[in-house]
Amino acid sequence: MDNTIDSKVIGRRYNKTGGHRVAVTNLSQAEINQLYIIKEVRTDDIELKDFLFTLGCYEGEEVTVISILAENYVITVKDARYSIDRELAEAIIV
Repeated sequence: MDNTIDSKVIGRRYNKTGGHRVAVTNLSQAEINQLYIIKEVRTDDIELKDFLFTLGCYEGEEVTVISILAENYVITVKDARYSIDRELAEAIIV
């Protein structure tokens, strides 16, 4: 069976086969091809926060990590793909 999001536990993954919930705090810890809901963008850098907002990364939005290569994360937000570095991935709390 496929992994799905437990609608009652945002930011956690529910695996139907094992019934285990895996806590994830930010996108750098996310699993590939797993849908997450953004809880917040946590950073003191206003420019960084504004940049992520222009990509569509804000509270309540869905995000998926497509691939990770050399600490670069390819993510999907609002049907668009972006490549972000680890610092940006750590700022996106899911």
